Amino acid sequence: MSKPYAPPFSLTATVLDRVAVICEQVGRWRAQAGNAPSPRLRREQRIRSVQASLAIENNSLSLEQVTAVLDGRPVLAPPREVQEVRNAFAAYERLGDWAPNAAADVLAAHGVLMHALMDAPGGWRSGGVGIYRGKQLMHMAPPASQVPRLMADLLGWLRQTTVHPLVASCVFHYEFEFIHPFADGNGRMGRLWQTLILSRWQPVLAWLPVESVVRDRQADYYAALAAADAASDATVFVEFMLDALATALTDAITGAATSDQVSDHASDQVPPPVAQLLAVLGTGEAVSASELMRRLGLKHRPSFRQRFLQPALAGGWLAMTQPDAPRSPTQTYRRRDTR
Repeated sequence: MSKPYAPPFSLTATVLDRVAVICEQVGRWRAQAGNAPSPRLRREQRIRSVQASLAIENNSLSLEQVTAVLDGRPVLAPPREVQEVRNAFAAYERLGDWAPNAAADVLAAHGVLMHALMDAPGGWRSGGVGIYRGKQLMHMAPPASQVPRLMADLLGWLRQTTVHPLVASCVFHYEFEFIHPFADGNGRMGRLWQTLILSRWQPVLAWLPVESVVRDRQADYYAALAAADAASDATVFVEFMLDALATALTDAITGAATSDQVSDHASDQVPPPVAQLLAVLGTGEAVSASELMRRLGLKHRPSFRQRFLQPALAGGWLAMTQPDAPRSPTQTYRRRDTR
């Protein structure tokens, strides 16, 4: 009888330390939010997850545009990108319907995620596939004929492993990307499924937008995947993803400190970073991102966007003056309640 498949990785001191830190952070977040944040914050966090995961795949819609799509408001954007948003939101909303270790549920989720975006969504790929960055081949996935067996082995390991769910979710994420079981949508599926695995351990993690951290560290994300490929060992990717989870939890704890304790109608009370941003933005002003960073004393643009600007836009406290051109070099921002 053959030995059950076991993905290669190591429980390094770094891995164990990050698991301990994350467990403590989850406890703090649960103390604030229970098993789920407030309805308003859940929606904000889910929109951030959807926008960031799709942005990694070159979807150009901003947080405000994604919010508009999900609110049923018209958005000037490519129809495919609008469909991607609708599909991704529908898939995240169905996390509770799927079992992490069931092949049929993996296929069903892919069908939702890639509906109307490709031929025959919800089926394993039938051809070869390579992963490119520009013109450079980064990874050649296993032959299509091996995909059903490899996925069965991986899902079987997930079903029986005793490894901590934090580590197991990262290992699964890496192995899934290595197998690349679908003709398209593998990146967003891998991130969705890691969230599903984590949510079965701690339900509150269904609402953690770790995808935003991955987007901000996209080069490091791909470098970790490549390093794991080169080593034939997932450890470096596990360490990267655990660090991303810890960062996302730090931001969630900070951002939720106020908003999770108030009702949806108490719109005058905002997360601390957003409150800081609004404090430096005068009534009636329309100010550029660079000027807002200067007033806040910030120099790191990705951190500013992740912790200050995007939550303010998603929460409805801030508005773009050019919503149909979110990347315009002349884009400015104003308070939502300012005319």
